[in-house]
Amino acid sequence: MTLGLRKLPTGFGRLWTAQTVSSLGDGVSHAALPLLALTLTRDPMALAAVTAAGTLPWLLFGVLGGALVDRWDRRRTMWVMDAARAVLLAVPAAAAVFDVLSIGLLAAVAFLLGLGGLFFDTAATAYLPDLLGRDSALLERANSRLRGAQTAMSGFAGPPAGSALLALGRAVPLLADAVSFMLSALLVRSLPAMPRPVPKVRESLIRQARAGASYVFRHRVLLGLALRPAVGNVAFLAVETVLALFAHDRLGIGTYGFGLLLTAEATGGLLGAGVASCLGRRLGTGTALTCTAAVEGLAILGLAAAPNPYVAGLALAVCGAGMGATMVLGPSLRQAIVPAHLMGRVASTSRMLAMCAAPMGAFLGGWLATTYDVRTPLYAAAVLLLAMTAVTASMTSNRRVEAALRAAAPAGGPDHPASQDPSQRSRVSRPG
Repeated sequence: MTLGLRKLPTGFGRLWTAQTVSSLGDGVSHAALPLLALTLTRDPMALAAVTAAGTLPWLLFGVLGGALVDRWDRRRTMWVMDAARAVLLAVPAAAAVFDVLSIGLLAAVAFLLGLGGLFFDTAATAYLPDLLGRDSALLERANSRLRGAQTAMSGFAGPPAGSALLALGRAVPLLADAVSFMLSALLVRSLPAMPRPVPKVRESLIRQARAGASYVFRHRVLLGLALRPAVGNVAFLAVETVLALFAHDRLGIGTYGFGLLLTAEATGGLLGAGVASCLGRRLGTGTALTCTAAVEGLAILGLAAAPNPYVAGLALAVCGAGMGATMVLGPSLRQAIVPAHLMGRVASTSRMLAMCAAPMGAFLGGWLATTYDVRTPLYAAAVLLLAMTAVTASMTSNRRVEAALRAAAPAGGPDHPASQDPSQRSRVSRPG
């Protein structure tokens, strides 16, 4: 039997179900929270505060959160965070019932939900390679399924469900999301416990966080993988900032048509996630990543030049496919080559870089649209994506990727020199 035909372990099915249920709840709250805020105020800055609050934990605690996850039991971290978020959502639900809901409370809840998401997502990223034995082929298949389910639930099913539930009462979508978190917590609680390597020398949290960040910046492949979403977020947020205006002014479509455009992008994302493993096998992971990045840039260029909504929808679908494939191949490769005891810090560092880049993209898009016209941010985004593709192509080439996989393969435990923190290598003897 070939490596690619190995079956995913039973535990993955429970993890997949847990994340599918949780993603549905995320989609519900993603639609419901802004709509709830809209029932309280029409002040754009107040509405923006609720949205921004959910991203702040990654900006403030991203690397430190990864260092903590590397100290904690990852399965326990996941189910505790889900249970905590379920309890947290009961607070605004009760406030809605008693008509004391406020923008400040919604912003605080969004911040705490984001903080819980930081720990859950980082722990899940670190737990998966342990569950799958760090098998790169299994990781690609598993991430493809996880990404597909996340897109389907949070992108398709969740938002309309959130809007519909809100019509039944302001507390209803919040309670539905709380139930999804509790179900996810129960499923994660039933997952097998995984041993994790314990550093032989206890270091301060700050020093461990710094070692994790340093590992990313010194590793060419990991740095290339981190630059893609960071630069990509600048480009995509520049587009997202003006997309509704572009659709209305240049394409002549209304609210319903704009929703269809977003659906086209999500559909492409599902397709890309589904074919990612096949692309990786046929082209090699490095070449596949370069191709998907180039596809994203060319698709945004096509969107900027689109003469009608149909071409624009096709361009967004192609862009979504490139993004979907990238978001399977990139994390799978990272999980296969990063030592287990560094996984939380490396994952959170990469995510933090991407999150920090997002506000820059939003500002860039708004400034370019104001200074020039609404198409300019799209052309600028395409140039950024294509330039990023050229810069990172050699960093994540097939040759470098294969070398990184070979270097990671013998790392059977924390004592192997290739798997050590740079600060710990001199303290650990080589195995005999």
